[in-house]
Amino acid sequence: MGTNERRQRHRASLRREILDAASQLFVEEGYHRLTMRRLAERIEYSPTTIYLYFKDKNELLGAVCEETFSGLAGKIERLQKTAGTPQGSLREGLRTFVEFGLAHPAHYAVAFMSPGPGTDGADFGGAVGSRAFDALRQSVRACADNGDIQAPNIEMTTQVLWASVHGITSLCITMPGFPAAARAALADHLIDTLIAGLKSPAAAPPRTPPPAKSKKWEFFD
Repeated sequence: MGTNERRQRHRASLRREILDAASQLFVEEGYHRLTMRRLAERIEYSPTTIYLYFKDKNELLGAVCEETFSGLAGKIERLQKTAGTPQGSLREGLRTFVEFGLAHPAHYAVAFMSPGPGTDGADFGGAVGSRAFDALRQSVRACADNGDIQAPNIEMTTQVLWASVHGITSLCITMPGFPAAARAALADHLIDTLIAGLKSPAAAPPRTPPPAKSKKWEFFD
């Protein structure tokens, strides 16, 4: 291995170490309390070294969020190619959202639960965040086109599904004792309930007209 290759591998390894430590510290101490000096102490490097990779905390947070969104989006996109049906793709995509968050609680909390300055809801995660949401939106549209669900407003339906699985994921992360049931079973039940609620309703039975009201004197017959 040449000197240049070793240097590149070292840089990649150190960047990885910085991102992992930053994810943990953002969750443990919050965005405003974290400093580059504190991060440097965690990884046992000087603050100057960190500034060689990230110019400030905002850029560091953006990198953490981008990585989180990218990993989640990639998993959902792969499911769309392998799932047998549109509904199966939607179901597995929602389940993947929960599983990904529970497998990477620090990264998930930073990306979805602890926005810093300049990361409002419209821009949070940038293009990579949009990619993750787009993947779920495509599954919703495919289900609607296939007649599996009723979704006259694809955007709103996607946002409701996203918010619902985010709710159970964030609860499990912030309140470890919350689920009395097993987490996987709880997530599956939520997803099944969400999809069932979007299915086309069965034709309602014909309404039977109420019997005609009796005249007052008929009660005395």
